[in-house]
Amino acid sequence: MTGPGPGRPLRTVLVLSAVVIAADQGTKLWALSRLAGHAVISLPGGLLSLQLDSNPGAAFSFGSGSTWIFTLFAAATLIIIPWLATRTRYRSQAIALGLLLGGATANLLDRLLRPPGFGAGRVVDFIDYHGWFTGNVADIALAVGCGILIAASMTASGRRHPPLTARPRPARHP
Repeated sequence: MTGPGPGRPLRTVLVLSAVVIAADQGTKLWALSRLAGHAVISLPGGLLSLQLDSNPGAAFSFGSGSTWIFTLFAAATLIIIPWLATRTRYRSQAIALGLLLGGATANLLDRLLRPPGFGAGRVVDFIDYHGWFTGNVADIALAVGCGILIAASMTASGRRHPPLTARPRPARHP
C-alpha cells in the first residue's frame, strides 16, 4: 500500500520510536521502584526472571569501561536513522528503523541522565534471560529491529511488500 507522500516512512519511524521509548522508560521506572533491593523474581516457566541491574557497557556488559563510545554511537543514530527513513520505501524497513531508533534513544537517555554522570550513565536492565544476560525493552526493540533488517535483506521480503511512498522504480536494462 503506498502512502500519501515521502514523509510517511519518517512518520512511521518516529511514531514507533516514541512508543518504544515510552514503553522502555516506563518499564525502567517500574523496575527501579519495584525491584530495588529485591532478590530475583522468577516468572512462570523459569526461562525469564526479573532482577534489577545497571549496565555500564553494551550487550553482555561488553565494553563496560567504554561507556562514552556507546553514548556517541547512540547519539549518531539520532541523525542517521531519520535520514535513512527519508530514503526507505518499504514498511518492513521503516518498522525496523523505528525499533532501532527507539531502542537506541531509550538507552541513550539512560547514558545521559543516570548515574554516575552525563554521558557515562548506566543503563537500567531488569529482564534476566535465565542467567545468560539481563536486558530491557529497548534491547528487545534493538534485537527485533536488527532481526527484521537481516530477514528482509536475506529473503528480500522487504521488497515484496508494497512501498510506503509512490517513488518510481528505475528502469532495468539487460
